[in-house]
Amino acid sequence: MLVLVAPGQGAQTPGFLAPWLELPGVADRLGAWSEVVGLDLIAYGTTAGADEIRDTAVAQPLLVAAALASAEVLGAAPDVLAGHSVGEFAAAALAGVLTPEQSLALVRERAKAMAKAAAVTETGMSAVLGGEEAEVLAAIERHGLTPANVNGAGQIVAGGTIEQLAAFKDDAPARARLIPLKVAGAFHTAHMAPAVESLREAARTVTPADPGVTLLSNADGQPVATGAEFVERLVKQISNPVRWDACMQTMAGLGVTTMIELLPGGTLTGLAKRGLRGIRTAALKTPDDLDAARELIK
Repeated sequence: MLVLVAPGQGAQTPGFLAPWLELPGVADRLGAWSEVVGLDLIAYGTTAGADEIRDTAVAQPLLVAAALASAEVLGAAPDVLAGHSVGEFAAAALAGVLTPEQSLALVRERAKAMAKAAAVTETGMSAVLGGEEAEVLAAIERHGLTPANVNGAGQIVAGGTIEQLAAFKDDAPARARLIPLKVAGAFHTAHMAPAVESLREAARTVTPADPGVTLLSNADGQPVATGAEFVERLVKQISNPVRWDACMQTMAGLGVTTMIELLPGGTLTGLAKRGLRGIRTAALKTPDDLDAARELIK
């Protein structure tokens, strides 16, 4: 059983799209999508520096476009789809809930709204690696932080104000390592609440279809039956934690045997190797990875 997964913000690296432009149709596709999002996706994916593509308003459309383009080139028919954070918009398009253009248009509004919300208060995020989960969650709560990403495989991401994160660093959970993340704000926390209504307003312009394959939600890891419900979850997810651990638990329960992570891959397959023991994985980073992915699918 095959699951295709789309990564979230932070997976992008300078120049990651460059080798993909050599494949037939990719440049044309990205050029058309650039018109939809009002950004030169090709330039951002090839010549832009790390700081430029770290910008939320750039990173989110870039990641969704990259995932969709690589999925088209791969040409796989998955049994299950899931995305991490903004990757859910790529999953929604691949499941037929939204068209690629609708998905990218909504991501454009999401990114703008989240960037605006992040500018209100100086906030950030820190990854917590290791430690006992109960102790980690208790420490996060003690410092007024939010477990913004519960990723499984011993990884939780805490989000909150810079002051809260500094205090958390000085009072780290036992046997845990804290890594500050280079992000613009505390995503998937209450600090993103102002962005929710902006995306909800934009979402009123689309009529979603029901998913054509099993589509998992970050809210609780469960399959979602209707397109309308999935889009509403996309809206709410801006200020709610991502439960990737629950998504992986559902994948295990469904009997998933193979995971292909779309461009720019590596993060989610890394989690799967620790959280879904025995699953076969392939991460699309360059076109050279396509043959290995197709071999796994066979």
